[in-house]
Formats: sequence, structure tokens, C-alpha cells
Amino acid sequence: MEQAQTVSENPHGKTTIDPAEIEKFSAIADEWWDPFGKFKPLHKFNPVRLAYIRDGACAHFDRDRRAKKPLEGLRLLDIGCGGGLVAEPMSRLGAEVVAIDAAERNIKTAMAHAAPLGLDIDYRSTTVEDLAAAGEPPFDIVLNLEVVEHVADVGLFLETAAGLVKPGGMMVMATINRTLKALALAKVGAEYLLRWVPAGTHDPRKFVKPEEAKAALARAGLSVTAEAGVGYNPLMNIWRINEDTSVNYMLTAVKA
Repeated sequence: MEQAQTVSENPHGKTTIDPAEIEKFSAIADEWWDPFGKFKPLHKFNPVRLAYIRDGACAHFDRDRRAKKPLEGLRLLDIGCGGGLVAEPMSRLGAEVVAIDAAERNIKTAMAHAAPLGLDIDYRSTTVEDLAAAGEPPFDIVLNLEVVEHVADVGLFLETAAGLVKPGGMMVMATINRTLKALALAKVGAEYLLRWVPAGTHDPRKFVKPEEAKAALARAGLSVTAEAGVGYNPLMNIWRINEDTSVNYMLTAVKA
């Protein structure tokens, strides 16, 4: 496994990094793999988004999703990878994974968890704009999951991330809609009533409407081909894909 790389200077002087957000997630980096800890909602949510990514990628690249390693031969970038909750399953599905996070503590946690499992994941402590500025070759698949609501410049972030998708490749984005319903459920409910995540995890002013994301992706040369909502069923205690994008939603976009 390669060693984590540190954040470098961006020659253009632009950044998508919000230092307060990096500090927030660095403080709880040791809890990424605790299914009952501060990242419990992501562990519950993970099977839904993993299936969405796998099925979308298999459909786009004409692969059999029932195969043992359906993403074999595809190069994948996981932006804001945290402790590796998505990077590891993507590696097991056969993808060649580069996983980046601006918080070095997250990367160290991810590397420590992957090492004994023998997973060959290229973890790097860097930003998407520094990765692009360094001349990183484009990827077949770029994952942008629960990241845009934590960056300082959404437009720059999506433009830069889109530039790392190779022609014929795809991006999967997951985030939270900027609606009153999302404010009530994803902010007030999840943080203060149910205490699913630490108070202050989300700033509802940073939530992104689907039409805003689509417009930014279109300006960067990507076309949205699929859109889905993700909802929680409290009776069954599971997350499911649905058609309601008013709170959590996922987009698939491709580059011609």
C-alpha cells in the first residue's frame, strides 16, 4: 500500500477547503469504523449508496453486477473518503481505487484499517484541486459522496472534480437538498433530536439543491443521467432508494 501524501500548494491559489470542516472531522477520525459511534448513520446508509454506485457503474460500463469483481479494470477516485467506508468495498469489487481526504487523520485511520485486510488502496491526504493541478490522469469513476455540503466553494469543487472524469466516464454525487424538510430532518432531527450525528455536523446554508448541482456539472461538461432520493424507514430501521429528493439525494452524471 502506498504511503499517504500530504496536501500541497495549489499553484492557482484557489481552494475548496473549509478549515473548520477539516478540524471537525479530524477530531472524530478514530471513530470511522465504529458502527455504533458518531458515524453510525453512514454505516446504516452505506449499503444503499454502495448498491447505487455498483449498479450504475455496471449499467454504464456494461458489466455484470453479479460478477465477483464487476469493476475490475476501472480506475476510481473517492473524494473525501474519510475512513474508507466506500473505498474498501469499491476495491473489493475490483476497482483500482485512489481515495483522498484533506484531513490527514482520516487518511491514517483509513490506511490502518485497510492494511491488515490486504486491500491495495492508494490513500492520499490531499485536495481535489491539488490532485488536478498535479496532473493526475482522469478516472473512469469519480465518487463525490456527502462532500459538497462541507466545502468552501461548491462551484469550484464540482468543476474540478468533473475535470478528473475521463471522457466516457461517470461521477456519482450524494448530498443533502436545501429545503425546509431537509432542515427539519437532516439538521434539527438528526443532530439535536435523534442525535444520530454530532451537533454542528451540517450547516444548512451549505446544502445544495439538485438543480444547482446539475447546472454546475453541466458547465463542467457532465450530463446527469440518473437521479434518486434516499429515505429512512424508521419502522424497518433501514435506508432505501426512492423518488423523494427533498432531503438526501444521489445523482449520476457522465462525460460525453
